[in-house]
Formats: sequence, C-alpha cells, structure tokens
Amino acid sequence: MGSFVEINDTLQLTTEQGFPVHVFDLEKHQKTPITLKDVEGMVFEFKDKPSARIFQLDPVRVYFVHNIDGKWLFWGRVLIQSQHIQKVLNSDGSWDGESWKTSGTYTILNVYDPEYQHTFTLNEAPDDRNYYK
Repeated sequence: MGSFVEINDTLQLTTEQGFPVHVFDLEKHQKTPITLKDVEGMVFEFKDKPSARIFQLDPVRVYFVHNIDGKWLFWGRVLIQSQHIQKVLNSDGSWDGESWKTSGTYTILNVYDPEYQHTFTLNEAPDDRNYYK
C-alpha cells in the first residue's frame, strides 16, 4: 500500500482557489505594471487545490500562474510560507480513501512586467493551456 503526493514548482490557481484578482488584473497591469513594491509585505492565501501537494518551500521560488478557464497566465514567482493538506470528506463524514486538498499561504518574490509576462507565458505554458494561444 502506498500514497500519492505530488511535488509542484508551480502554484497555478483559479480565482476560486484564491488567485488575488483584486491585485493582479491583466488589463490594469498592461496599462500600469504592478511591481513588487505594490505587493511587498502582503501574504496571500490559496485553498482547495485538489490532491495532496507539496510545493517547494521558501527560499526556493515557485512559479505563479492564474488559471483562467483552463488557460495559464504566468505572473511571476512566489515563496510558499505555509501549506496544509487535509482529507476531503463526504457529506456523511466518511472518506473515500484517496481524496485530499491542499491550501496554504505565499508571498510574492517578483512580478513579471507585461512584455516578459507575455513572452514567458507563450514559452512556458503547455500548448493546450496557454493563455495566449
């Protein structure tokens, strides 16, 4: 008997999972780029990532991606501050023996300027999940 734990170097979040759209808005970013100074000292939360996941821990960088309707838009890099893995229970309190979810906190290490964000996303996002393709 074994267990499955995924190791990730990318924090890919939907808005529902906690991607901070109130701070990271592409249209605004293209007009007036968001900088590290804009988010300095802020700690962000994510939740309900499916599966048991281990993210690389601070001081190792983790890529920061907004998942928009299945398409990936890279925003920069983050540092994971905490992570929590818990069982996903059924409504009756039982467990199916395999379902987990991961949550945690992170800070921003750097924010890509709009031009680099576009280039990086084009080159690094999987073709079928690339925001710009």
